[in-house]
Amino acid sequence: MTANLPGWPVGLPTVLADAMAVAAAAGGPFSASRSAALDAAEAFPETEFALLNAAGLPRAYVPARLGGAPGGLPELLDALREVARRDMTVAVAHGKTFLGAVSTWVAGTEEQQRALARLVLDESAVIAWGLTERGIGSDLLAGSLTATSGPDGEWRLTGEKWPINNATRGQLICVLARTDPAGGPRGFSLFLVDKSALPRGTWQPLPKELTHGIRGADISGLRLCDAPVPADALIGKPGDGLGIVLRALQLTRTLCAALSVGAGEHALRLAGEFAAERALHGTLLIRLPLARRVLGRAAASLALADAAALLAGRCAHGLPREMSAVSAAVKAGVPWIVQQTIDDLAELLGARGFLTDYHADGMFQKLERDHRIVAVFDGSTAVNRSLLISQFPVLARLIRTGTYDAAGLAATTGETPLPELDPTALRLVSRTGCSVVQAVPDAAARITALAAAGSVPPRAAELAAMLSEQTTALAEAMAELPPSGRNAPAAAFAVARRFEACFAGAAALHLLAALGGTERAVTLTAALERCLELLVPSHRPPPAAYECLVPPIAQSVEEPAR
Repeated sequence: MTANLPGWPVGLPTVLADAMAVAAAAGGPFSASRSAALDAAEAFPETEFALLNAAGLPRAYVPARLGGAPGGLPELLDALREVARRDMTVAVAHGKTFLGAVSTWVAGTEEQQRALARLVLDESAVIAWGLTERGIGSDLLAGSLTATSGPDGEWRLTGEKWPINNATRGQLICVLARTDPAGGPRGFSLFLVDKSALPRGTWQPLPKELTHGIRGADISGLRLCDAPVPADALIGKPGDGLGIVLRALQLTRTLCAALSVGAGEHALRLAGEFAAERALHGTLLIRLPLARRVLGRAAASLALADAAALLAGRCAHGLPREMSAVSAAVKAGVPWIVQQTIDDLAELLGARGFLTDYHADGMFQKLERDHRIVAVFDGSTAVNRSLLISQFPVLARLIRTGTYDAAGLAATTGETPLPELDPTALRLVSRTGCSVVQAVPDAAARITALAAAGSVPPRAAELAAMLSEQTTALAEAMAELPPSGRNAPAAAFAVARRFEACFAGAAALHLLAALGGTERAVTLTAALERCLELLVPSHRPPPAAYECLVPPIAQSVEEPAR
């Protein structure tokens, strides 16, 4: 979906894609054989890391006003998606620096932000984010790593953070620490710890953990023992830590969608290439209707996931106050859609999708393992659905009344350049709901007018009307549920999944309204078709609904000799 709207830049992502393609073609970094070897050895991708640094990826981690790339969160999303399309392990390992830095962008002082920007831009500093600990899962309020203040303003940190991406390799680590023994929402603070400045014996790396996927990543931990950090290591004020983290997570959860979409696109490419080569029943697999249906539907699923990721990234700029709902919907929904797609493609490949030495050096089984971790990152699927459930009363009411932030939505989907991302505008709870979903009826009316004018396929208007009906039904389902806290019933999670699908469909609908008359209209119409399949089990797309999305390689292959 790159470069379809103003403000969705292609500069850095294109540079990255070209650099990786050249290196891979020469059998070097990002080639299938090298990625397979690194995975088998569980070795960190040092050379790939250096290539991305040289190509300028660290610029995407820094706000434009501090010297970073100009495209904001959408450009970072597209940049990491390009990396994930080659090797998700590398994308996860490299992208962690943004996660480690984002709390400083959200709540750091101007001096702290400029100092950190210099480290990232000038030295490609690796930064980790230390939130979790053993035995507490996603319950950050149960964290036991402590920070105590001294009379000179210095802080002393004691405890462990585990498991943490780049905990050992990172030069700095942003640590959430308990500063009030009683804990609670105001009992934690954030510190940006420079490991190189700590006295010997006050810190120790924990061993690398063996993992099912992303085997080469530095998944380890950090132990601090009365480690002294200066007063200016504190980000925000004492007691602000949890609130800063929750706002920062709205950006990092959205970024996770890039990992999923990139992995899904990698899977589709591999499956398409395999189907174009595989002889079966006297013909090629890709010529068979069932195979073409699987490939086309997979492409439609990825177009749907891509639309959700793209619009969510733009929402961070145009509708920042709604990101508590948007980020939860995208973080739960996009990996769910993509994992179903990967599973379908795995069936198409059969046993060869699980072998390490048969097709493309076993890249399919690697990406399948790698992708499963995305659902766990930055709050699991259940955690993010719980966040949505807690906002059901507001979301249901605003869908029913058709109320939404028209100006913010116009800035998100319109032709004017995106406003700069303002992290201070992020809110823990959205008071205006989710405008992308709430505006579905109005967007559907625009699609109907575009279809009448011949700017979009007639089927798009039918699907838009169906999605509008489903959105209304969703509001009724949310309203019928009792207010839920931490003990939401199973039915509420099923409704949350419907909301995620509605958000993805609404994103495709808004993009279709903005891009009517372009070749993307056909792809987005197919994405809407797939959305209705996810929302309505009885929905049956027309037989040729996805045929146009079968990879182009299908049109040029030759029949095998009989």
